[in-house]
Amino acid sequence: MKPISIVIITLNEEKRIAKLLGDLSKQTYQQFEVILVDSDSDDLTTKVAEKFRPALPSLTVHTMTERGVSRGRNTGARLANHERLLFLDADVRLDKQFLDKAITKLHSEKLEVAGVYMGAQRLSWGYKSGYALFNAGLFATQYFFPTAVGACIFSTQRAHKEIGGFDEAIILCEDCHYVKKAAKTWRFRFLPLTFQFDPRRLEQDGLFTMGLTYLKANVRRFLFGEMRNNEMKYQFGHYQ
Repeated sequence: MKPISIVIITLNEEKRIAKLLGDLSKQTYQQFEVILVDSDSDDLTTKVAEKFRPALPSLTVHTMTERGVSRGRNTGARLANHERLLFLDADVRLDKQFLDKAITKLHSEKLEVAGVYMGAQRLSWGYKSGYALFNAGLFATQYFFPTAVGACIFSTQRAHKEIGGFDEAIILCEDCHYVKKAAKTWRFRFLPLTFQFDPRRLEQDGLFTMGLTYLKANVRRFLFGEMRNNEMKYQFGHYQ
């Protein structure tokens, strides 16, 4: 199996980035590099990351002067040395066999681009129900209107370049647009795997409110196309 470039975007994640980097250092599949792209954090995110160099020898820490989720992912892809890409958010958690299972499945299914379902381990039944409903939507729409969770997306250099990377003009659902555009040329499917992530976004904005926001956004995208003029205002980077 070939090596993979893992791109992690960060913004003031000093309290969470160590957990993800620790998970990566324990993966059973170790043929990867880590490219951490920081959006000029105000805290110690990059210093915390630098401490993982002994555990992750192929670690690159790059700081941007301008902030932006899509800009960060595109920057990381340009710095990547390997064909296979994995885009992660800083608050993601992975079990130690995640990469091993994912790479095997990507190879056997011949997938260029793939999404991953959200896991709800150690969360309340309310969250488990919400996640199950959301994952059901991801499963159903992958066949006719692909969507994905930007916190964990697999891609390749050739697919990424062909579609022009993540559209930096789109504020909301740029991840869904990415996989939808890629699926026009490449086969897209969800891997039968899950990743965990910090539920702070859901706790702060409300599980129902956030779910409704993304439902409305994707219905609007389906009917009228992508939102490049901030048609649905949503503030990112405000989580406690």
